Amino acid sequence: MNAVNASGEEPGVERSPSGEQNLGPTARRMILGSQLRKMREDAGITRSEAGYSIRGSESKISRLELGRVGFKERDVTDLLTMYGITEPVRQQNFLDNLKASNEPGWWRRYGDLMPNWLNDLVGLEEAAARIQVWEPMFVSGLVQTEEYARAIVSHGQPGIPDDDVERRVALRKRRQKMLSRPDAPRLWMVLDESVLYRPIGGTRALKDQIEYLLDITSQPNVSVQILPYARSGYPAEGAFSLLRFSEPELPNIAYVEYQTGAMYIEKREELEVYSRSLDRLAVDAETPERSRQTMSKRLSEI
Repeated sequence: MNAVNASGEEPGVERSPSGEQNLGPTARRMILGSQLRKMREDAGITRSEAGYSIRGSESKISRLELGRVGFKERDVTDLLTMYGITEPVRQQNFLDNLKASNEPGWWRRYGDLMPNWLNDLVGLEEAAARIQVWEPMFVSGLVQTEEYARAIVSHGQPGIPDDDVERRVALRKRRQKMLSRPDAPRLWMVLDESVLYRPIGGTRALKDQIEYLLDITSQPNVSVQILPYARSGYPAEGAFSLLRFSEPELPNIAYVEYQTGAMYIEKREELEVYSRSLDRLAVDAETPERSRQTMSKRLSEI
């Protein structure tokens, strides 16, 4: 069971005075990094010059501006002064946001199980307004049942301790809570039809998983489309996700996971390739309502 604080909320979940969930630390870092980049460019200062001023390198400034690393207050204060941001109130406001960006998210309790690339994904999912997913092999982790997730975790990584398996499953289930928030992101997923036939965890686990898909797609913010065998997978070679954000400082991001890591793609021309692939998949796949009928029919066969 997750721990709760005195107000009945889980620790690590940031909330505004109105009770709405705020941006998590990953998104905050990206926004602050984007603001620092604009300040530097407006001041006509190169990354190399900025890096030298904080006893760092051009690469360090690049990582800061992309929000890939945490901020040190001294470094940021020096950069703000160098960029001509010297008003005490303006500096303090920025530093207050910096402190919030360095606070750990709820997923910190799973830090020993999470590589850095997954840590970033969870933070970005929390901040996304829309998440689009293509999965040719499995049901996405964002809508997996416990048994289905347990089978993937344990069979995909044989030999890991049972306690670690259960904690990985708990992490996946905790990620799914965002879909029930008042400000929940819009999740749109395209699954290859073969996913409905691949008995991950056994027949019972697959049946429960399809039942869960039918249940969760009754929520207005979750849609699943099934891509029939006859039109299976042509627009995309492998699984990927596209995360879109309502904050103008946050770029859209494509997430592509592989065996030992993941790529985060932000270049506009590369994002267009993934966006066009999703558009084609959506056209080739059955509509959400027809997909629900396909899932119901498959459920009756199991």
